[in-house]
Amino acid sequence: MRPVLVYTASRIGLFLVTLGVLLLAGLHNPLLLIGASFIVSGVASYVLLSKQRDAVSQRISDKIDRPKPQDD
Repeated sequence: MRPVLVYTASRIGLFLVTLGVLLLAGLHNPLLLIGASFIVSGVASYVLLSKQRDAVSQRISDKIDRPKPQDD
């Protein structure tokens, strides 16, 4: 569960940082500000959070590959 929480917190943090930077840069239209932050943080997270994304993927893959207990 830890890799999922780290990745999610990192994505939210990156979104908030991007939102703040764009707000300070002079973007004041709320809809445009949120949309641009979403796109910029998504691209940035693709580049910056690759290790965390791989850890989440590995965790999910391990959970799927684990044999299920037999119900008798």
